[in-house]
Amino acid sequence: MEWLSVLPPVAAIIVAIWSRNVYWALGLAILLSETLQVGLNPALGALGSIDRATGVFADPGNTRILLFCLIIGALIAYLERAGAFAAMVRWLMRSGVASGPKRASGVTAVAGIILFIETNISLLATGLLGKPLFDKVRLSRVRLAYIIDSTCAPVSVLILLNGWGAFILGLLATNGVDAPLGVLVSSIGLNFYAFLTLALVFFTVVTNRTFGPMRAFDAAAAQIETLDEDPDPQPGALLTFILPMLILVGGSIGFMWWTGGGNILAGSGSKAILWSVILATAAAFLLATSNPALRGTLLDTGFEGMGKLLPAVIIIFMALALGDSLKALGTGLFLSNLASSLPAPWLIPAALFLTASVTSFTTGTSWGTYGILIPVAIPLAVGAGIPLPLVIAAVMGGGVFGDHCSPISDTTIIASLASGCDHLDHVRTQLPYALLAGGAATLLYVVAGLTA
Repeated sequence: MEWLSVLPPVAAIIVAIWSRNVYWALGLAILLSETLQVGLNPALGALGSIDRATGVFADPGNTRILLFCLIIGALIAYLERAGAFAAMVRWLMRSGVASGPKRASGVTAVAGIILFIETNISLLATGLLGKPLFDKVRLSRVRLAYIIDSTCAPVSVLILLNGWGAFILGLLATNGVDAPLGVLVSSIGLNFYAFLTLALVFFTVVTNRTFGPMRAFDAAAAQIETLDEDPDPQPGALLTFILPMLILVGGSIGFMWWTGGGNILAGSGSKAILWSVILATAAAFLLATSNPALRGTLLDTGFEGMGKLLPAVIIIFMALALGDSLKALGTGLFLSNLASSLPAPWLIPAALFLTASVTSFTTGTSWGTYGILIPVAIPLAVGAGIPLPLVIAAVMGGGVFGDHCSPISDTTIIASLASGCDHLDHVRTQLPYALLAGGAATLLYVVAGLTA
């Protein structure tokens, strides 16, 4: 009956797509998972769901993620009230840096690549920058969500000077891999899915064309009347955008270096982003006080901003609870065992990629997928004579697939949040691109397995 372990995540995805209600989908999945763990007793399953939900806060990293998602709402509200977004967009448009759809998309995509240190930093910073730019040039918000979501996670597994690299390096070392750093570096060029995903992003940027459901959203956005020229922003409004963003990004890097004892790879991403967003919000608050018209309303503004993000925070909270429950249920372990039963060794890289893709999509976590599948991939590769970097790259790429397109992934949720678009619209419009890249990557892993 191990196959029942895939029922909760599959049910969550079906209900989310059918009902367009993520809350019901996640709640049902948690209840199903907990009920399966207590002998199909729904009453005990309901009680277990409550305990699982409260257990989310037992992990300080989870608590930090939820807090920073609330506080970023206050930061966005302060920047909006101070006219900081309008000032930055005005400067970018007048300077010619982002004067049209292609340039606006290109600036956003490049920013997503540059901010490779931490995925949430990349999503938030590029989303904050890209949202007013895309509105100005009449590009859809779902295209913005696709661009930022399809750059941050793929880049994180290609430029491994971040927590992703440290985590995978630790997994390789603890599973007996000699020279783990060399294996990790050698895997970069074999991460076909990450490269194909980035190629699709820049194809979209250069051609200014989209396909699938995203095309309808772009057509609707193009019909929106162009707004009149914005009035001159208040003096200091541009600084109100630049300084908090510098604190957010620079502080995150600095805090990762500090928490890692001088090694960014060993730093705590959750601590760095929470501390940085608090400092950035405090800076935006202080800068906004220079406008006498805003001083008496700033506290209310901050709470209103946090209130707007409360629905997204609840989704992340439920997704974290579901991830913990599925781990206890053994969903990922069951999927990894399926891959290990293949009779043809040359199919192992492709099978691991597909298993990692399904696991990450159904559980909403790339790191959890790595923790499950890398210990499986290493002995499989050694026993079958497959190059270790090839199977590690396959697992890493498959983990990214679900991380940036699963409806229950926190990264997907934050991308929707940062872009200001409906979460399920983002999932629906991005999935064709992910499936195209995933299909091509599978074929490449079959070829690589045959020629290894």
